[in-house]
Amino acid sequence: MIATRIPQKDARFYFVSYPAEDLLRRVRFISRYYAEGEAAIAADPGTKDDEVAGFIGRIERSDAAFQRAMSKAKVKAIRNFYETAVTQPPIPGTVLLFTSETLDFSPLGHYQHVGDLKEPREKYLIIDGQHRLAALEFFFRSHPEEARSIHVPCVVFDGQSEDFAAEMFVIINSTPTRINKSHLIDLYEKVSWEKPDKRLAAKVIERLYGDPDSPLRYRINRLGNRSKQEKWIMQAELFNEVHRWIVRSTKRGETVDASARTVEKRYRTVQEFLRAARGAWGDAWGHPKYHVTKPVTLKAMLRVCADLAIADQLADEGRERRWAQRLAPWGEVVREFRDEGFYERFAAKGQVERVAKVHRYLAQRVGL
Repeated sequence: MIATRIPQKDARFYFVSYPAEDLLRRVRFISRYYAEGEAAIAADPGTKDDEVAGFIGRIERSDAAFQRAMSKAKVKAIRNFYETAVTQPPIPGTVLLFTSETLDFSPLGHYQHVGDLKEPREKYLIIDGQHRLAALEFFFRSHPEEARSIHVPCVVFDGQSEDFAAEMFVIINSTPTRINKSHLIDLYEKVSWEKPDKRLAAKVIERLYGDPDSPLRYRINRLGNRSKQEKWIMQAELFNEVHRWIVRSTKRGETVDASARTVEKRYRTVQEFLRAARGAWGDAWGHPKYHVTKPVTLKAMLRVCADLAIADQLADEGRERRWAQRLAPWGEVVREFRDEGFYERFAAKGQVERVAKVHRYLAQRVGL
């Protein structure tokens, strides 16, 4: 299908004009929808084991604005608009779709950002626009010929983690006219982080955000926070790296302990590593003209932290001093992390590849 690739910083996504009939075959609904005199649209059974779909579905069923009766009324109103709209476009706003698959994109001729986008093997998850598409489904049943003439503007996000999709849903639905922001965040912690490994990661992030001795105190971008300090990294990105370390360091079949003692141990490991890193980077730490405390480098450093935690089996006492000596060589490559030319020095197709490249670079400098 023809798509426009839209690059923004390290991110990129696609704009697609989807024929209604094709789109309805390619999406999965995560909540049950109704219409007068029609069989209901059942929730896609494929969402049962999908954490993000489950998260969004629970929010829709938990908030009064998304109860089934309200969904029925909303779908009916949108469907009626589709039936009466003539000169006005029935669906003027974009529908946001997500797939964890990395889609193939082939530019057409000399058009670098216009080309052929391959569809995913699995159905899209709808981040925003479920009611509009549910109404379109019912409209298609009663007015198939008219519905076939409709093309739906869609933005497609691909190749990202589950945290990206959940974070995107939270941001979109946290305006005053939709779901209450604090309600969303509470549900996000309860739903997405219900497993012990995720609860442990969440508690470590909470300590990194609020503890007075944390080098990242108030520098983590949490939805709904009131701090006016400059933020360095999104909470979801940081969570991803801490959770990655926990999973990597847990033996297969072993149950993760999310007790206060384990949280303290994990937090101290990250906190002492970051303090050692801060000493190694010197004045470049937190400096706006350097990429040291930008998301790419912070995530790469946390991977080095995980490497060190596994490689260094000595006592916790004296760890920060040992790691300060180990990370000292980073002070010799500070110039490589200047904002000017950073993306050329660490050239990559996207942030995932760039984080991996910076991780390898930093790890090699400290003998890992």
